[in-house]
Amino acid sequence: MRSYAARKQRSFAVTQTQTPHSEIPPVPFSADERRATAGLAAIFSTRMLGLFMVLPVLAIYAHDLPGSTPILVGLAIGAYGLTQALLQIPLGLLSDRIGRKPVIYAGLVLFMLGSAVAAMADSIQMVILGRVIQGSGAIAAAIIALTADLTRDEVRTKGMAVIGISVALSFAAALVIGPPLSRWIGISGIFWLTAGLAVAGMLVLAYVVPTPARAGMHRDSQPVLDQLSGVIRNPTLLRLDLAIFLLHLTMVSLFVVLPLSVQDAGLPLADHWILYLPAVLLAIVAMVPFIILAERLGKVRPVLLGSVITLGLCMLGFFVFNQSLWVVGVLLIAVFTIFNLLEAVLPSLVSKAARAGAKGTAMGVFSSAQFVGAFLGGLLGGLAHEHFGADAVYLVGVLTSLVWVGLVMTLSIPANLTRHVLSLGTALGADASALEQRLLAVPGVKEAAIVLEEGVAYLKVDSQQLDWARLQTFSSANAR
Repeated sequence: MRSYAARKQRSFAVTQTQTPHSEIPPVPFSADERRATAGLAAIFSTRMLGLFMVLPVLAIYAHDLPGSTPILVGLAIGAYGLTQALLQIPLGLLSDRIGRKPVIYAGLVLFMLGSAVAAMADSIQMVILGRVIQGSGAIAAAIIALTADLTRDEVRTKGMAVIGISVALSFAAALVIGPPLSRWIGISGIFWLTAGLAVAGMLVLAYVVPTPARAGMHRDSQPVLDQLSGVIRNPTLLRLDLAIFLLHLTMVSLFVVLPLSVQDAGLPLADHWILYLPAVLLAIVAMVPFIILAERLGKVRPVLLGSVITLGLCMLGFFVFNQSLWVVGVLLIAVFTIFNLLEAVLPSLVSKAARAGAKGTAMGVFSSAQFVGAFLGGLLGGLAHEHFGADAVYLVGVLTSLVWVGLVMTLSIPANLTRHVLSLGTALGADASALEQRLLAVPGVKEAAIVLEEGVAYLKVDSQQLDWARLQTFSSANAR
């Protein structure tokens, strides 16, 4: 879910034939880049599919396990988020040292083992353990880094976009196919299927995804340890991290009790897809106008504020009308629309707010906040269910929305700048500080970070003002 940021960024290549303010022709994938991107997207999305397939069914099945309590059921739903959040950045940094593929293989093995533990579980505690082990296979950062290793600067944004879209589709597919699968193969069968998906991911990694000639550092795709403190102290990024935290807290807490409410309203679990499928499809269509309002027309704050208020009202609607399938269906359309919308807009804002050369670190922290939210959503949902009843869980979403409104009102909307990684040519021999000043003197260049060991300059530019012809004089003849 951490994936939509890439879709919102434009990538461009500087060539000798460009003129100022010209449109840059798209650069196609090479055959190897297409293969690498497709393979990595398959690994990423099937792993997320496995995590999310149990989301719409676990709340019902887990209550029948020995030792089950509402708090433990909530933990079983959200436990993966804790280890995912704790290990994602460290495993990404480890991949810089020992290689991308070894870390991804290890993560898939852990994911497979966790799925097997959950499949064989005879108590709620064993399911929780399985979910914790599943989350410990936190390979997102390593996959993003490998994507960066295997793609050129000019097409890297498109590669990240493909992965982001595949993850979004896997979430939608999981909600639809999870309930009928539970009828055919049961919850243990879903976990075994998830283990099989991990094995399939290993085969794709071995036989489809190329091994890069070298693993380089790509600061717009990977976290950098010495940038963490600056990213965490940035007030705009901090608010955006809290926003994605609250979004996933709300969504996971919702699924702690929503399947129970839908079943109590008269729809058997195996038929829940009848409710989810139209809601998911309509939500994809419904979010498009609001993305246009936010991204193209600059109405970011109204879109964010309206989304948060609507989400809070939907949670209140679930609290009052959860026995009506028609009302629940309408509310789900609104909730999924807001979820998809914010999953697109929030990462885009992180990309715009992060300093040049620090996007990878900013996105790493943002993604970790997302998974902490998922963990606490399960925990708080379980606590509310146990102490105040199932319907009270919906009020968790209402309360988070009230906090969220304050964040939106105090959020500084970042400027709509485009990121660009410029491969340096003869300028490589220059002093980094002097080169940075020369780049900043180019009309339209707003930020520049020179990384001589990578041979690139990370830029944030105003595409409408940028002097393309002047910028090209800094570029190497052969883009990386």
